[in-house]
Amino acid sequence: MVIYGVYIVNKSGGLIFNLDHNLPKIETEKTFSYPLDIALDYETKKVCVAFGQRDGINVGHVLIGINGVLVTGTSLEDGRDAREVIENKDNYPLSLKFSRPKMTTNEKIFLASMFYPLFAIASQLSPEPKSSGIEVLEADTFRLHCFQTLTGVKFMIVAENIQSGIDGLLRRIYELYADYVLKNPFYSLEMPIRCELFDTNLQALLDQAEKGGIVSS
Repeated sequence: MVIYGVYIVNKSGGLIFNLDHNLPKIETEKTFSYPLDIALDYETKKVCVAFGQRDGINVGHVLIGINGVLVTGTSLEDGRDAREVIENKDNYPLSLKFSRPKMTTNEKIFLASMFYPLFAIASQLSPEPKSSGIEVLEADTFRLHCFQTLTGVKFMIVAENIQSGIDGLLRRIYELYADYVLKNPFYSLEMPIRCELFDTNLQALLDQAEKGGIVSS
């Protein structure tokens, strides 16, 4: 089993917890001649592919290395500007290394807020009354599993699309939430979860599930 991440969304649609557990590390390095046959965007605080994906390098991927030198943001580790190096034809051929960018906290909050209305729409579209909404959202490379409690809190797991038994794992996470978060006298409902005991026990549960499968409660 591979579990990519866990998310908890409150009844108002706000992201109150997220954990990147086992995200695959996708990196691709290619040697390019001048001029580049891909378009790069330098306008943000990073260098990313804007057009011309090829050989595993996709639009949105971020530049992380030039000729083996680490790139952070728009600068090389040795202080040089990445744009100046790339646009100077005398530096070619160049070995450019790209990776899939990590989502920022703000991006995760935005996506959680987008899932909330989709869940509500799915409930309204159901031909049967009292639909529970989206339980599984399946893509070609993953599945998003969702469990909503009676109070409206949603627990979500992103995992391999071939994995079964996630429902049991979601309920185990809910039990940890009830034991370590709701019983914490310093926790305020609907607010972001910052509880070390919950983090530790959740990590142990996910590690156990990946190694030995779902353990029934």
